[in-house]
Amino acid sequence: MRAGLRGLTTRGRSFLAAAVAAAISAGILGEKDLLRVAVLLAVLPLLAALYVGRSRYKLACHRSLEPHRVPVGASARVVLRLQNMSRLPTGTLLLEDRLPYALGSRPRVVLERLGAHQASSVAYTVRADVRGRYEVGPLVVRMTDPFGLCELTRAFPGIDRLTVVPQVAPLPSVRLAGAYTGSGESRARSVAVHGEDDAATREYRRGDDLRRVHWKSTARTGELMVRREEQPWESRATVLLDTRAYGHRGDGPTASFEWAVSAAASITVHLRQAGYKLRLVTGSGGDVDAGEGTGDGLLLDHLAEVRLDQRVEITTLIQHVRQRADGGLIIGLFGSLSSAEAELLAGLRANGATCVCFLLDSSAWLNLPAHARAEADQAHDTAALALLQSGWRVIGISHGDRLPAIWPQAGRGSQGFALRAAMAETVASAVR
Repeated sequence: MRAGLRGLTTRGRSFLAAAVAAAISAGILGEKDLLRVAVLLAVLPLLAALYVGRSRYKLACHRSLEPHRVPVGASARVVLRLQNMSRLPTGTLLLEDRLPYALGSRPRVVLERLGAHQASSVAYTVRADVRGRYEVGPLVVRMTDPFGLCELTRAFPGIDRLTVVPQVAPLPSVRLAGAYTGSGESRARSVAVHGEDDAATREYRRGDDLRRVHWKSTARTGELMVRREEQPWESRATVLLDTRAYGHRGDGPTASFEWAVSAAASITVHLRQAGYKLRLVTGSGGDVDAGEGTGDGLLLDHLAEVRLDQRVEITTLIQHVRQRADGGLIIGLFGSLSSAEAELLAGLRANGATCVCFLLDSSAWLNLPAHARAEADQAHDTAALALLQSGWRVIGISHGDRLPAIWPQAGRGSQGFALRAAMAETVASAVR
């Protein structure tokens, strides 16, 4: 009842003030009929406060997001289901769901009277142009009586989370040399197929199953030999996303970093669908493994929240990759690099891994004067040349390039890259 009295609207308070005035006038004038009017004016807001106060705790709300994960620029549908759990009908209900600014303005929906145990659903859509995780809710319900004398507000604490992931572009099938690496004992060896006599064997180790003993090899070598366990070959790939704040330019959804994040999402999804065992490395310490059982959601959820970091340097990225250097394919998405940083990346080729670099000319995301543009282009060409000379495959990226159109360049042979390196070296010599 106290909550209902605190929720009296201006109209309800005016009724009480009129009741008091009518009662005083009735006492002065001795008019009993006026006193009856005063009682009626006082009872109406009190009954409204009692009605609203009793019904405020008998509402149930359920929110559902369809879907919970959407790409940048797509819309999600939010469905609110409100049910009256009491035997009394409600008045008009005003629903307001709290949303972050990135999802748009707060939706306000009016529900008419809900009968006893009646339920009603309303829906609205949200759209985000910036990736991230966003909280939807809590829901605020404003309840009023039929006469508008009392209004109470109730907030449902339930919150749902909408994940806005980068856009994923379908990529054409390209054969990437150096992608296959073995695992276990089948790694880095060739298995003969000429018969059992040529079966791959090794020395017996304590605990090996005696049923795996290869007696012909044992007789030939004089030592107990067992067959190697055959483990399936797998394709491994490491996608390295450059999160150095000084390596990227631009703001908002059109920044060079957003291009790199979207490209990383497209490449990881494409390689997973091709059967690769994926590892995603970012400079902020993120190291995500995605096998067949984890799906694309783990990778996309991580990319939805990755941000630029002022503390990350190129040595940090190299260190993260080397922590678990297991060969295979390395695909790097880098912002602007200096020649010294490009030379440091040559160390990732030490284990013979195939390295492909998508080198963003992040200065192209800015409007620079002619002399500044020439200096930026020269620095970009110098870094690309250093990577090419160390054995990296380099694909230059400018503002407006589309990943599906340039993705086939990642599968070109060494001759094409050697020609590009020679051309870049000629250009660099001419500039000097």
